[in-house]
Parts: sequence; C-alpha cells; structure tokens
Amino acid sequence: MSAEDLEKYETEMELQLYREYRDVVGLFTYVVETERRFYLTNTVDLQVRALEGGEVYFEVTMQDAWVWDMYRPARFVKNVRVVTFHDVNVEELAKPDLQLPN
Repeated sequence: MSAEDLEKYETEMELQLYREYRDVVGLFTYVVETERRFYLTNTVDLQVRALEGGEVYFEVTMQDAWVWDMYRPARFVKNVRVVTFHDVNVEELAKPDLQLPN
C-alpha cells in the first residue's frame, strides 16, 4: 500500500466518521472531551478527586455513549470510565426550540 493509498483511506474513514457523527449528534445531550477522546452521551458524571500530595485528577463516567474514534469498529459504548490528570470539558448541546418534520 502506497502512502497515497493510505492517505486516501484515512481521508475516507474521517469522512465516514463525520457523517456518522452528524447522524447521531441529535440523539445526545452532552459532549465530553478528554485528552484522548471525544464522546457524545446523555448521562455524564464528573468527579474531581485529590491525592494526598495535592494533585488533582478527574474521574468521568458515562453510559450509552458514542465515541469519536475512526479505528474503532463499534463506536457505541455501553459504559465508559475515564480517569485522567488532564482537563475534561463537558458541554450541554443546544437543542433547537422548533424542529420541523422531515
């Protein structure tokens, strides 16, 4: 496989992932960003934990999430638990007040 073929494959995978994201984003309430992943979920629990030395870490749990990862064969995940010393961003997605039927 040439470098050009690999680049074309990765571009197609990213486009396919974006299309899937666009199709499912309306099903979820929250976006959760960690250092390594991007999730969509309806249930998120973020706990700030402290170690004895004063270091702080985050524990995030989610149920029924969708994960942005083009190398993952199944992007819907039943339970997710993330433990990290890095920042975690949780945002509530805006829902349009009026939705027109298809």
